[in-house]
Amino acid sequence: MTPRLRPDENEELAARAAGYRLVAGVDEAGRGPLAGPVVAAAVVLPPGWRLEGLDDSKKLTPRRRERLYEALLGDPSVLAGVGSACVEEIDRMNILNATRLAMIRALEAVPGGVDFCLIDGLPVRDFPLPQKAIVKGDARCFSIAAASILAKVTRDACMERLAKSFPQYGFEKHKGYGTAQHLAAIRQYGITIHHRRSFAPVAQMALPLDR
Repeated sequence: MTPRLRPDENEELAARAAGYRLVAGVDEAGRGPLAGPVVAAAVVLPPGWRLEGLDDSKKLTPRRRERLYEALLGDPSVLAGVGSACVEEIDRMNILNATRLAMIRALEAVPGGVDFCLIDGLPVRDFPLPQKAIVKGDARCFSIAAASILAKVTRDACMERLAKSFPQYGFEKHKGYGTAQHLAAIRQYGITIHHRRSFAPVAQMALPLDR
């Protein structure tokens, strides 16, 4: 059995040992859904900082994520920023470039700035700061895990707000992902201004049936 990954501070310590002072973990939420923005967060944690239960946001219940979200933003020693790219930007520049834009906006929102980034997943091309990409970083690295929670909770709240205006789509349940419920709602009601027209399932369902 593969041992369960748990986040630690090793990557942050290595970056500081290399001379970087403000090391941010960066993660995003919402690359895959058919609707809604993509949201990114950047978090700089003080050396030796700990928060019980901090882990990859995907492994946590919504209630636990929200509690950790509040603890992170309520700690004045934690420097954090959140940024997003809207549906229009996703459709205009593609999801990869929109995700990069959301990450840059998150970094720009961090008080005091950032020297170095630990990014979940693969390297980001043409990034404005030195970076290290870490596969499954949200399960390996404290600051990336913290960023994953801020990004996920922020985006979920956004989709829950959209659900109040478009209750027939069930955004509060699937958060815009292409579930059977969501696809059935698109077939029945069509698409909204919050759907990503550049994503194949949305584009195909938006075509008139007589074409």
